Amino acid sequence: MKTHIKYLFLPLLAVGLAQAEIQPGQGHHFVCADYTLGKIFIVSPGGKVEWDYPAPHCDELWALPNGNLLFTTGHGVKEVTRDKKVVFTYESKSEIYACQRLANGNTFIGECNAGRLLEVTPAGKVVKEIRLLPDGVTGPHLYMRNARRLDNGNYLVAHYGDQVVKEYDPQGKVVRSIPAMGGPHSVVRLKNGNTIVACGDLKGGSRVFEIDQHDTVVWEVKDGDLPCISFKVMAGFQRLPNGNTVITDWLGHNHFGEAPHLIEVTPNKKVVWTFADHKTMKTIASVQLLDVPGDATKGEVAH
Repeated sequence: MKTHIKYLFLPLLAVGLAQAEIQPGQGHHFVCADYTLGKIFIVSPGGKVEWDYPAPHCDELWALPNGNLLFTTGHGVKEVTRDKKVVFTYESKSEIYACQRLANGNTFIGECNAGRLLEVTPAGKVVKEIRLLPDGVTGPHLYMRNARRLDNGNYLVAHYGDQVVKEYDPQGKVVRSIPAMGGPHSVVRLKNGNTIVACGDLKGGSRVFEIDQHDTVVWEVKDGDLPCISFKVMAGFQRLPNGNTVITDWLGHNHFGEAPHLIEVTPNKKVVWTFADHKTMKTIASVQLLDVPGDATKGEVAH
C-alpha cells in the first residue's frame, strides 16, 4: 500500500511542478493572441487552454461585453462568438495591427501601410476615414502598430518605425507627439489623462512607460528591472484597477522560449504573476484579463 501511494504521488508532483513553471503566482482567466502561431486563445485561471480559434498574424485582441472576441487577422479584422460563428469581418490589402470596438457599435481600424484610420459599421461600411499619409504614398511595415480612438474623438497612433506616438485630432492634425525610443507598439490613454506606451526592441526599447499630461515619466519598467526576467519586445499590456500592469513579452526575432509570455508587475515593480506555456504558444502579442470587470466598448479596459 505504501508503494502504491509513493508511485501515485510522483506523477501528481510532476504535474504540480509543471503547472508552477507555467504560471508562478495567482493565475488569471484571460484571452490572448499568438502572432506566430496565428491563433487566439482563452486560458483558464489554472493555465490551461480552454478555447482557441485561427487568427493569422493576430496582433490585437479584445474580449467584448457580449462574450465575443474582436481581433486583427494580418490584413483584416474579425469578430467571432464563443461557438466560433463569424459575425463581423473586414478585409484590406494593407497590414492591420489595430482594432477597437466603439460605444456606438462601429469598429475602429488602423491600416498600417495605407496610413488610414477608419470607422466601420457592423455591415462593413466605412463611415469615417482619416489619411495620415499623402495620396499615393504607402507606409512601410513598421509605420503603424496599435492605435486607439479616444473619448474626445482624437486618435493615438503608435508609429513604430519613427519611434514616436502621435495624437491626432478628428481631422488628422497632429496635436501631440510623444518620443518613444525602441519603437512604440501599444499605447493607451488612462482616465486620469496619463498615457502608457509599450516599446519594442529597437535601440533604447524593451520597456513600458507612463507619462503625465506634461510629458513627465511617472512610471517605467524596462529590461533589467525585474530579477531573472528579460524583456524582448514589449508588445501589449493591460493596466488593472489595482494599479498593477500585465505586460506581454513578445518573443519573436529569435527569442522563442527565452522569457515569460505574460508578466504582472506592481507599481513598485514587484512581479506577482508570470505565464509561460512555451509548449502551446510562441509569441503572445495581446492580452486581456477576463477576471477583471469593465466594458471594453466604454473605455473601461485599459488595454
